[in-house]
Amino acid sequence: MIQVYKFGGASVKDANGIKNIINIITKAKSKLVVVVSAMGKTTNAFESLLDAFFSENTEEVNKILQTIYDKHNHIITELFGEKDPFIYDFNQCFNTLRQRLEKRPSLNYDFEYDQIVSFGEIFSTKIVSAYANLIAVENTWVDVREVLKTDENYRDAGVNWNLTSEFMKAQFSFNTTSVYFTQGFIGSTINNISTTLGREGSDYTGAVIAHILNANALTIWKDVPGVLNADPRWYEKAVLLPEISYSEAIELSYYGAQVIHPKTLKPLQNKSIPLYVRSFIDSDKEGSVIQNSEVNTTNLPVFILKKNQIFITVSPKDFSFILEDNLSDIFHIFSEHKVKINLMQNSALNFSVCVNEGRTITALLEALSADFIVRYNTGVELLTIRSYNDEVIEELTFGKEIIDSQLSRKTARFVIKELN
Repeated sequence: MIQVYKFGGASVKDANGIKNIINIITKAKSKLVVVVSAMGKTTNAFESLLDAFFSENTEEVNKILQTIYDKHNHIITELFGEKDPFIYDFNQCFNTLRQRLEKRPSLNYDFEYDQIVSFGEIFSTKIVSAYANLIAVENTWVDVREVLKTDENYRDAGVNWNLTSEFMKAQFSFNTTSVYFTQGFIGSTINNISTTLGREGSDYTGAVIAHILNANALTIWKDVPGVLNADPRWYEKAVLLPEISYSEAIELSYYGAQVIHPKTLKPLQNKSIPLYVRSFIDSDKEGSVIQNSEVNTTNLPVFILKKNQIFITVSPKDFSFILEDNLSDIFHIFSEHKVKINLMQNSALNFSVCVNEGRTITALLEALSADFIVRYNTGVELLTIRSYNDEVIEELTFGKEIIDSQLSRKTARFVIKELN
C-alpha cells in the first residue's frame, strides 16, 4: 500500500512542528511519499526578497536574506545542535541562493520568481529529511524538480504528464526505502530550469504523485480539523464537513475555498483516490474525506470569503453593446497580464469582474483603458455562499455595502464593502 502525505508550511514552522510530523509519519503503516512545503510564512519572505532583487536593492536583499537564513539556522540548531555536519551541508545549499542573488535579474519577473522562491521548499525538505535520518527514521530525499517536468509557463506551470510519470515511477520505486521526502509547489522544464505550479500548488504536487503511483490515498495535513464550512478565522461558528463528493469539492475550490487547491482534485477523481484532510495538531481525529460519494454533507451552508479584491467594470467608449468581440479582447488583456477572474457578469453595456489585488493590476487597468471606459472599487471582498438561505445571507451581509450580487439555484455571491 502506498500513501502520499502533504504537510503545509504551518506544520513545519518550527522545530517542534518538524518533530510532530515525524511522529505522524512513524505511525503510518504503509509506504509513504511525503510532500513538504516551505516553512511557515517563508514563501512570503522569499517574495519580498524577490521584489528587492528585481528592483536591484542590494541592501534590502541582504537584510531579507539574513532574516531567512537566521530563521532556518535557528530551527536547525534546535534540531541538530551547533556542531552537526548537516549545518555545513545546509550552508552550502544556502550559498547557492546567495550566489544566485549576486547576479543581475533578468527582465522576466515570473522567471526570476521561480528561480528564487523555489529555494524555500528545498530548504525545508532537506531539514526534515535530515532530522528524520538523525532519529533513525530512514528515508530518501528527492529533488522533485528531477521528476516533475513542466512547460515554461513560469509561476503557473503545466505538468508534462508523460515525462513526469516515467521519472516518478522510476524514482519512487520503494526498492531501498519505505519513506521519501520531496517538495511541493515546484518542478522544472526539460532544460532543468525551475518552475512553480501556482501559489498553494503543493496540494497539486501531492495529487500528481498519488495519481502516477496509484496511491491508496492522499492526506493533506493542516492546522484545522478538516474541511470546514467556513474559515474559522473569520467565522467563529464554522463546523466540520466529514464527507464531501468530488463534484462538490470542485465547486468549492472553484469559488476559492482555501483548504483544497483547485487543480488538486482532478488527478485524484480520475483514479478514485480519496483525499483526506486531517489536523496535524490533533492527528488522531479522522478529519474529512473527499471521494466518489452520494453523501452530501454540504446541505449545510458553506461560506467562502476572498479578501483584498478589486471590482472592475469595463464599458465600450462608443456605447456599443458588450458582444463576443469585446469579450474576446477583454479576456485577452486579462490573460496577457495573468490576472485570474474570480467573478464575472455582463449587461448590454458593462462587463464586471472581481479579481485579486496584485502587482500587475495597474498595468491591467491601463491596458483596458486604451479601448474601454474603466471604473473600479478597491478594498472589496467577495463572499460566496453555497446552499444559501435568506437567514445566512442576512447574517453575513449585515453592515456591508453590497456592490454587486449574483444568485443561482445553489450559489449566492456578493461583492461587499464595509459601510463608511
